[in-house]
Order: sequence, then structure tokens, then C-alpha cells
Amino acid sequence: MGRAHTIVSCSAAELFQYIGAGLFDNYPKWSPEVKELEQITPGPVQLGTEGRQVRVDQGRRSESKFKISAFEPGQRITLVGVSDPFRCTYELQEISPAQSTKLTFSFELLEILAIMRPFEGLVRVAIKDGAGRTVQNIKRLVEAKQS
Repeated sequence: MGRAHTIVSCSAAELFQYIGAGLFDNYPKWSPEVKELEQITPGPVQLGTEGRQVRVDQGRRSESKFKISAFEPGQRITLVGVSDPFRCTYELQEISPAQSTKLTFSFELLEILAIMRPFEGLVRVAIKDGAGRTVQNIKRLVEAKQS
């Protein structure tokens, strides 16, 4: 599992708007590995919304479908893989009303594919590094949007 956190200078509501409601517009901005992103289910982003992504990680292209399994405005959004066994969660904890929010991101591979087992150590390092980049990218993008 990879986990990282940072403090973002905005309210939990603003941060959730960017990460949650704006998921399909903003996800490729904070995760440049995402080359294609598509919302499969129509309507606003909410519990049960499904999406499809094409990523290029370490030169490896992959396509996966995911579903939103937790959608708690101002608090948490969780994506779980439908076609691949992963879970990623963005948790928000307001520290100072309207001024700062702690963002914690965690990513778990729920199962390592047999072909990847020899590289499990490298995969885990890449996941940890990716978690750190994710929170820093979100912080930079959200704070720049405010100025």
C-alpha cells in the first residue's frame, strides 16, 4: 500500500469539489499517467459512478474500469477497480475552517498479478512514490487555482 498526506490551503468543501465532483475533469491533471479518462455512467459524480481510464505507468499501458465505492462530500472519495484489483482513497480532514485541509491519499493493489510477483518490491516502491506525487500535485493545482 502507498499512503501520503499533505496540508492544502483551502476548505474541505473546495478540495472535495476538485477531487470528487470534478474527478473526470481534474484526475488527469494531478495524475499525468492517465492518458484517457471517461465517465461511463451519466450524471453528476456520486456513489456508484463508473469510469474507464487508460494509464501509462513506467512505460506500461493499461486500461481499467473503476467504480466510486465511497462518496462523502467534504470527507472521502474511494475508487475501486472493477476490472483490476485496486482501491484508492482520498480522505479530507478540515484543520482550520475554510483555510486548511489535511489530504490523505492511499492506494492499494488488492492482489498482485502472477506476472508481476517477481517485481513486487519495485511495484511497492512505485506505489509509495506515486502516492507522494499525487498529494503534492493536488496541493499545487488547488492552491494555484485559488490565486
